[in-house]
Amino acid sequence: MSMEYFAGVSDALRLTFVQVMIMANLSIGIFIIGMYINLKKWGMGSTGYGDAPSKSILAFPKMLMYQMSEHAHVHNQSVLETFVLDIVFQRRILRRSPLRWFMHFTIFVGWSSLCIMSIAMFAVEMIHMIGEAAGIHEFPTLLTPIYFREFLSLPNDVFSYILLVGIIIAIYRRLFVVKAREATIAYDSILLIGLTIITVTGFVADGIRNGTFWGLGLHYEYAPPAALFHVVISLLFCIAYIPFSKYIHMIAIPLALLANKGGE
Repeated sequence: MSMEYFAGVSDALRLTFVQVMIMANLSIGIFIIGMYINLKKWGMGSTGYGDAPSKSILAFPKMLMYQMSEHAHVHNQSVLETFVLDIVFQRRILRRSPLRWFMHFTIFVGWSSLCIMSIAMFAVEMIHMIGEAAGIHEFPTLLTPIYFREFLSLPNDVFSYILLVGIIIAIYRRLFVVKAREATIAYDSILLIGLTIITVTGFVADGIRNGTFWGLGLHYEYAPPAALFHVVISLLFCIAYIPFSKYIHMIAIPLALLANKGGE
């Protein structure tokens, strides 16, 4: 795939590779600002009885480290056990509902893996771009964007389908499981619809490029705009929007579990 792959939908709406990288960095910047706001908000409480509320952004990280280093009043499992069993494998959800656990686990594994691979691809692209700007034109094979993208092709497909399975289960529960349907609010629907659009457009963009059934029979000329749409909505929804949405629970809940040493 060349640097001009994200060509856009027309000459008037053409984006260069550099512009897409700038957009990615802006999304990361918005994410960092959002996390700064959340950390400051989480640290607004007092750190002890009778103490004045803290206004430092470091208050929450300090309290978290203190909680993780002390014996909890009720739960006394190790940080490693909490991370592996309660955060990664989500055993608390498994105890309540195997189907709900499978849904959460597939979405978590699929989304996290795709995010890690996207970050890795972004890093390789940036290294290559900066290297060329510095006059370096020979890179290790693994640091060549075209090779690295093909290297990630199979795991990208695998984890995309894992994510899709979780999304299908989530849609099924929201539509046909009474308790889940009654508990659904507009916020939940927006998140699920957004995640569905991102996943499906990823399959479609890749399908058009490679000529698979996900391409819906569309000509290759539609691959750049399809990829552009997928990238833009992914950057905005899966990075920039996280600190300002219900998706913040992906960060907040693991931190709460670590602070409380797991448990219910």
